[in-house]
Amino acid sequence: MTKLVIVESPAKAKTIEKYLGKGFHVRASVGHIRDLPKSNKDAVDIEGGYIPRYVIVKEKQKIIDELREAAKDSDEVILATDPDREGEAIAWHIQQVLEIKNQKSKIKKGFKRIAFHEITERAVQEALAHPRMIDDNLRRAQEARRVLDRLFGYDLSGLIWKKVRYGLSAGRVQSPALRIIMEREREIRAFVPEKFWVITADLSTGGESASGGKTESFTATCTEEPKTEDEAEKILQAAKAGKWNVVGVEESEQSRSPRAPFTTSTLQQTASTRLGLSPSRTMGIAQKLYESGYITYMRTDSTNISKEAQANLLGTIESEFGKKYLAPRAYKTKSKNAQEAHEAIRPTDADKRSAGVNEEQKKLYDLIRARALASQMTDSRSLRTKISTGIDVQNALVTGKTTPEAKSPYPLFTANGSRVTFDGWLRGDPGARGEDVELPKVAQADPLSLVDARLEGKETQPPGRYSEAGLVKELEKRGIGRPSTYASIIRTLDERGYVEKQGRTLLPTATGDVVSSFIEANFAEYISDTFTAEMEDELDEIADGKREYAKTLKSFYTPFHKAVKGKDKIAKITNMGDVPAEFPCPICKGKMVYKLSKTGRFMSCANFPKCLGARREDGNEIVPPKEIGEACPDCSQKTGKMSGGQLIEREGRFGRFIACSNYPKCKFVKQDPIEAERAKTGVMCPTCKTGEMSERRGRFGIFFSCSNYPECKTAIKARPTGKICELCSSLMMQGTKTIPERCSSKACVNHRPDKLKT
Repeated sequence: MTKLVIVESPAKAKTIEKYLGKGFHVRASVGHIRDLPKSNKDAVDIEGGYIPRYVIVKEKQKIIDELREAAKDSDEVILATDPDREGEAIAWHIQQVLEIKNQKSKIKKGFKRIAFHEITERAVQEALAHPRMIDDNLRRAQEARRVLDRLFGYDLSGLIWKKVRYGLSAGRVQSPALRIIMEREREIRAFVPEKFWVITADLSTGGESASGGKTESFTATCTEEPKTEDEAEKILQAAKAGKWNVVGVEESEQSRSPRAPFTTSTLQQTASTRLGLSPSRTMGIAQKLYESGYITYMRTDSTNISKEAQANLLGTIESEFGKKYLAPRAYKTKSKNAQEAHEAIRPTDADKRSAGVNEEQKKLYDLIRARALASQMTDSRSLRTKISTGIDVQNALVTGKTTPEAKSPYPLFTANGSRVTFDGWLRGDPGARGEDVELPKVAQADPLSLVDARLEGKETQPPGRYSEAGLVKELEKRGIGRPSTYASIIRTLDERGYVEKQGRTLLPTATGDVVSSFIEANFAEYISDTFTAEMEDELDEIADGKREYAKTLKSFYTPFHKAVKGKDKIAKITNMGDVPAEFPCPICKGKMVYKLSKTGRFMSCANFPKCLGARREDGNEIVPPKEIGEACPDCSQKTGKMSGGQLIEREGRFGRFIACSNYPKCKFVKQDPIEAERAKTGVMCPTCKTGEMSERRGRFGIFFSCSNYPECKTAIKARPTGKICELCSSLMMQGTKTIPERCSSKACVNHRPDKLKT
């Protein structure tokens, strides 16, 4: 009996194939094989009950043909896609497309659905022993999300194109996330800083102190903020002139419990803080570890750990650290909609101290393993210490307020820190130890020596902008999105040009500001925390079988569509405010206003289109576009709206260039013959086999793409070598998003087949 097992990725297929014996064939769908069409007109049958009209993804037809052939030769088809809504939907689409039916039953012939949360031999065999039907509720929940996002995005984006600028977009979850970023940005803009002064003293213990011991140093800070710089100077002079001693020492025992094992959200946050990884990068690395069988499924909001996994962790802790570190624990999942049948992210075998094929994978595995081990270990204990010091200024020439405790006319100086007395779970996860200050052991009345005293003028700071990890935490707290969506939300905001990454910080752009302000002013209800979180709950209820699909979509879309139509007559946003008078129009010397272009904010003459004067946001002049006297070779012979296109020299982000006047309907760009020749690499395009890979420059920097663009959209980051292995070539032709970060095949030397957006 022959059995066909279908998974999403080739890497996952390769791992599973190792665990299955004779008679099993494992194939990969390489993600989704069907999706909604790009045109919204044909995407959803609204009147028929919000029925999606799926089409086969163009690049997947070859894979579907191969799956159909493999299914014909098999007695049974086992759908082993990921154990979540997306995986359930992929399994359903595969089943629909293969169309193998049993004439005597309503059940699809030979189809079985299995799910597992880790790719180990035990888990795979256990899943095979307990197959089930496709969970239609789970699949419908994914479908509802997909249709909702399409209807929301298409309707609202269309309005934004008309009223703000062509090419902009909105999203059901993307727009609330952008609003959160912009709300913080407005707080920062409105913030008025206040000056204050900080006085610190570097002190050392004396060798002949009452507590004895060697000389040690520590830093203490003045407990009271001076109101004026003059007052601060008096305290500083007193600090330098007086004698120092210990006024008091406070010590208290403190215990610290470990954190729960990772969920998707907490993994993204911690990987960003400790490893500097973006959420999308973290998920990509975790996907590889999961597919290789090293960790459990990485999209989860559950902190649950199975009894078998807990026994494995406890055994590893005992062997590595000893019995005194054992503390079996169960964690309650905070997310009210978490599926407790799922598990937290953990190693499949805690005894494996290292896993992964590169440094990033090894570091992330170490992080996941350390958190899982620590979750089953004893509390750490520390001695929290506060040292209060005083200044004896009896002989000083200054006076001030009296502090009875110190018998000194100036405030106390204090130092706070701690000493770990038992490491507990910190032994398993030392990265969580932090940078707490270690203080020396001193006693009341011990004399101290002043090493140095400093006065520093500062200003109060506005709230910080969100980092990627901070935004993930905020989205989770507000109930916006789900574990599988956090990384894609941030990636979308970046790709749309609504935010810029400055290190780990997300800085909203002028485009993001305009789009968010427009949506907030006109559709505040639909991007509010309450509405977005409630919609997520309704999708969860569909997954649980407690809510109807069509009824849910209708209750949302009917009033939403009406609200969008009701804004058709609002005025178009033509400018974003007046430009300072120091920047007059470079042509007519008149007034200028800020406007929004595809690349951000710029200055335009207020008399446009009579005057074409323009400046960049920094004030530098933009040379106006001009015709060069040539017809566009791509569209000049055509009829209709695109007839008669003329070539225009204009200025772009990367300098002057020549393009068709019918842009964006016609995207012809005239290349400089010398530059075009220089950009060639001599390597044939691996996809279309007719174009040549050439060097280009885009918003993400230098990349290499086919000379037949836009007909062929093949693009890679690294300079091509021409040596492309069969697997990578196949994946590139399929347009998959699961291409390996760097192929290890000897036939693929230095080739990095990452898909780029050009």
